[in-house]
Amino acid sequence: MAYDYYSLTLGRERTAQKALSDHLRGAMGAELAAVFAPVLGFASDTALVLVKDAGGAAAIASAPGVVASEHHSLTPTLRPADDVPPMAGGIYVHNWFTIDGDAVDEFVRLSGEAWPDFEARFETKIFGLFLAAESDADRVSGARRLLLMTRYRDLGEWQTSRDPTSAAMQVFARRRQLTRVSLARACQLIS
Repeated sequence: MAYDYYSLTLGRERTAQKALSDHLRGAMGAELAAVFAPVLGFASDTALVLVKDAGGAAAIASAPGVVASEHHSLTPTLRPADDVPPMAGGIYVHNWFTIDGDAVDEFVRLSGEAWPDFEARFETKIFGLFLAAESDADRVSGARRLLLMTRYRDLGEWQTSRDPTSAAMQVFARRRQLTRVSLARACQLIS
């Protein structure tokens, strides 16, 4: 299954994210995987939309309050493996990794190796690790980009999970050697 990920800039209305979510839920139904609103690191006028089956561009473009959009085509790696939606509550950290282009398989393997300990030790759940379609800039620089979406109980749990002594963090340290840049930002699921 393919996914599309949109980073949308919305108008100034205080209820813009909720209005967008309600509109898309009605217009797209089951194609809509999730709508997220910013918590930390995203501009306050942002909404993040994850769509299944690489569809919905027309519904998103015509949605109320959308001023601008950025789009990424994504392919799931180890997760999500089925049609289970993101869990409600908590916060989601969307972490974009830029890695060495030839290291995708190893990066994914290491992620899957670390997740059981990580999820058992902390109140967290990996929703998905997605490989972004290769861009021209990726080809030129020999890089690939992946998006990791992780649910945490709260920001305090995210901080606690940074414990470098855990088995998961030891594996993540090996994964870090493949990483050129990591950009993690927090948001909340609204739909």
